[in-house]
Formats: sequence, C-alpha cells, structure tokens
Amino acid sequence: MDILDTVFEVIDMRSFSNLWYWIGLAVVWSSTSHWVLGIPHDMIQRARREGGQPMEDVEDLARINAGRLIHVVDKGALAMVALGCFWLTVLGVLAFHYDVEFAQAVFLVAAPMSVVVWISVQSCRKIIAGENKGAALCRRLTIHRRLTQVVGMVAIFVTGMFGTYQNLSMSILN
Repeated sequence: MDILDTVFEVIDMRSFSNLWYWIGLAVVWSSTSHWVLGIPHDMIQRARREGGQPMEDVEDLARINAGRLIHVVDKGALAMVALGCFWLTVLGVLAFHYDVEFAQAVFLVAAPMSVVVWISVQSCRKIIAGENKGAALCRRLTIHRRLTQVVGMVAIFVTGMFGTYQNLSMSILN
C-alpha cells in the first residue's frame, strides 16, 4: 500500500462525516472561549469574587499576554495579515470553487478563528490603554469571552448546517 493511500485512509478526507472533525471543532471552540487571552475563565471568576491575590494574578497575566500579543502584532502585522488572507483565500478557493471537502472543513474553522484573533487584538489594545486593573479588567475579559462565544456559536451553527448539507448531498449522489 502506498504511503499516500495510508494517510488518506487514516485521515478521512470526507471531514463532515467524520466524528473526529466534530470533536475537534468542539474542543477548539470550548478551549477558545475558556482561555480568555490566555487566562482561564475560572481564574477570572475567582478574581472577581475574591479580589486580592487572585485579582493580582489575573492582572499580571493580562498585562503579560496583552503586551506579548500587541508586540507581535505591532512588529509583524502587515506580514501576518497578508499571510492570513493568502491562506484563507487559498482555502476558500479550494473549498468552494474546487469543492474540496477537507478545505471546506478547515476553512469553516480558520475563518471564524481569524475573527477571534481580531477581537483579541482589539481587547488587548483596550487593556493596555487602561482597562488593566480590577473590575474594569474583569469586565473587558468577560466581554471578550462573550464575543468569542457568539462567534463560536455562529461558526458551529454554520458548520453544522453546511456539514449536514454536504452529508445529505453526498448520500443522495451515491
């Protein structure tokens, strides 16, 4: 058996009928909404309730992670946006013009995640601009989490509808 045949047998290229794709999609969105800018949501909740050391920990993590992301964005934003747009365009063309199901599956994860990256950069800029202490920081992180969850819900809904359509159309054609 050829190595390429083995790879395609192990990785089912009919992604929307593969249970592992849906498990992966759930893991991506649940971990994305749990880790708000690299800070676990339960840590934010504890800081909001107790204040003190937990709040200092959240403030330190927010300062470090926001500064890190903004530094990366400020140094290479043009290249990152250009590469991101290039790869999303390649995936989009492969997915919807050439009807490659694996590209459709990856695109339906990558495109909404690019929106989450944009939301993250905006939140980091607001944190650095002054929303970096106490209740204002917790509020900013909660807003960021809710926006991420909305993007995730819409993405999962669209992916579910598109995946169902793909599976039904494949079963009708066969």
